[in-house]
Amino acid sequence: MTGLGIALAAAMLVAALVVSDSLGLGFDRAAHAAHLPDVIVRFDLQDTARVRERIAALPDVAAYTVRQEVTGAGFETAGNFADNGAVEIVGRGRRGYAIVGGRDVSGRPGEVVVERGLAAAWGLKLGGTLDIDGLGDERIVGFSESPDNVSYPLAVPRVYVSEAAVYGAGRAPRVNLADIWLRDPRNLDEVLVQARSTSYGLRGVRFVTRSGVRVLLDQAAGIVIDLLVALSLIALATAAAMLAASARAEVQRRLRGIGVRRAVGASRGYLVSVQALEAAFVAAPAATIGALGGLLATYGPTTRLLVLLNEPAPGSALAPALAGAWLGAVAIPVLAAAWPAWRAAGRPPVALLRGAELSGGARGRARSGRGPAIPRAGLTVLGARLAGAHRVRLVATAATLGFSTAFVLLMLALASALSSLETDPGALGRRYQLTANLPASAAAHVRSIAGVQAAAPRYEAGAVDSFSLGETIDVIAYPGDHTIFEAPPLVSGARLHGAHEAEVGLGLAQALGLTPGSTLAIELASGPELRLRVAGVVSSLDHDGRIAYVPAQAMLAADPGTADGAQLAVRLKPGASASAVSAALGPSATPATGAVGRGVPLVAVLRSILRAVAIVDGLVCLYALIQACALIVQERRRTVSVLRAFGAGPSAVRRLLSGAVIALVAPAALLGILLERALLGPALAHLAASYVTLSLGASGTEIAVVLAGLVLAGAVAVAWVARQIARESVIAGLGAS
Repeated sequence: MTGLGIALAAAMLVAALVVSDSLGLGFDRAAHAAHLPDVIVRFDLQDTARVRERIAALPDVAAYTVRQEVTGAGFETAGNFADNGAVEIVGRGRRGYAIVGGRDVSGRPGEVVVERGLAAAWGLKLGGTLDIDGLGDERIVGFSESPDNVSYPLAVPRVYVSEAAVYGAGRAPRVNLADIWLRDPRNLDEVLVQARSTSYGLRGVRFVTRSGVRVLLDQAAGIVIDLLVALSLIALATAAAMLAASARAEVQRRLRGIGVRRAVGASRGYLVSVQALEAAFVAAPAATIGALGGLLATYGPTTRLLVLLNEPAPGSALAPALAGAWLGAVAIPVLAAAWPAWRAAGRPPVALLRGAELSGGARGRARSGRGPAIPRAGLTVLGARLAGAHRVRLVATAATLGFSTAFVLLMLALASALSSLETDPGALGRRYQLTANLPASAAAHVRSIAGVQAAAPRYEAGAVDSFSLGETIDVIAYPGDHTIFEAPPLVSGARLHGAHEAEVGLGLAQALGLTPGSTLAIELASGPELRLRVAGVVSSLDHDGRIAYVPAQAMLAADPGTADGAQLAVRLKPGASASAVSAALGPSATPATGAVGRGVPLVAVLRSILRAVAIVDGLVCLYALIQACALIVQERRRTVSVLRAFGAGPSAVRRLLSGAVIALVAPAALLGILLERALLGPALAHLAASYVTLSLGASGTEIAVVLAGLVLAGAVAVAWVARQIARESVIAGLGAS
């Protein structure tokens, strides 16, 4: 049991370290390996010479490269196809991506570097071929990784080909992408201001900064890291408390032996060293097994998550942290064994030979070897009284079980929230179920279709903040009340009214310091500027929370061309058939999806991580229950043996132990439910508030599942310890000290 506790503590520590290190430092490792540019600029196709002239006029530029990015390209292999791929035609100079397999493209034709996420999803191998529209079959010579965007399938598939292979010896005549590296990144704001004034003549300019790229990843990683660190601390506290209690009970059992050694001249330090060495012999292999188990349980899912995020696995960088976790897992039981041995060895040998208990235990009759008398209520109550004899241990064990229960409930609630975000557009505030590529004039006809409650054109355009060009904004507009179709939760302020107000996402409000009453100044992709008063701040997961709802009248007045890309949003009546309405709308009708419509792999990986941690946490609970029962039996061997001597069979012993388990599980379950509903759920929901308002309070079904798990763990603990008792003879138990 001691070895099991050490292994579980090590597993939980290592699991938390693997995920925390991988997600917390993954972006920095990827940015360093890829030499990620400080600014990435996209624009409409322009002459290469004109773009170079504009960049050369910027201050503090250390280096830059320009290239052409072809979007909407078709990729095909034997079993896969995509018609929305991106082909980047790279030339000389810095690339902005890292090669993680094979080599980079050379000037020879017929070579392609494939993003690692695409290679993993399609099973592509080095030396294989990828058919690219317009280029034909290209031989895969390398795999790339660039953290400027997430990878396929969360984003469009991306590949790199050589400029020399496409255009021959000359450079690309026209380009639409530039990577810029600064001498001092602290001058980024000044460079962006200058870029705005020197970018005249370039249309569709969009800036992405390195800091902007990492915002979403940092926030998402922060939620997972905070959860796992808290879980590991709870598991560590649980294991430490149980190991300390077990070590104290073991020393108590050896008091006479310690007294004999002290009487023949053994020093106090020698006795402590022996006890610590024995603990180390158990702890070292157990910690090794636990650390390997935690590593194997989480490294694979975490690496798959990093592939989707275009970040490298930590590899050997984890070694120092793993070594520290292993040393901690060994040090805890060694110290837990050495301290009670030190206290015991400091007593007079005569007192030790009498078998006097260590101070700090239970008081009164529970401290005698005979144990308490059997109460009238039966063996179950006796078991509860035995568990309560050591009140400090009872409170500590129940508290740690309660925390573990709360975190299991939280993980179940989080898994449900992920499923909701994946499949339910309404979880993001979307109230329309269908969209259709129909003109705005068709809205009246669509509203007449059976099952349709409302229909209106939905306008969407990209923009940047007029004062901070690095902040991109997704602008959405409806004629009239947009909450009929999209109503993300309101964080502060009020809904927009009139043609001169806007609602902004919390991510945008935090980035730009906007509050209700502030002025939102945005520059649309086509060039015109739009200034609106912020009426309210909403919680939205879309576009990293950098979103703005504006009146359609104001958007169309600033950029009439936005109307060309409008779609009809269609809200159905309750109980209406989406398929029937889709058939009436025609082939352009598509269902609305959640924010992670293409993120099913991401959700699956997150579930794998949560599942692995939940399993370890559940084993910690089981260990705590078994160890608590085992300690009660070890300390009250005479009491149990007396009961067996008077005819108590295995069922009576199980009832006795059941009382002890109930005394631990009942308060732990209540504490866990209260903690999750009142503290942990709201706290984690607050961490995600930049994206979406999530209800992370455990449902009745989830609570019932966890309670059933606690009951099952208690039953296993009772059966395990009762079986161990049955193997010991009654005479041996009666002779125990």
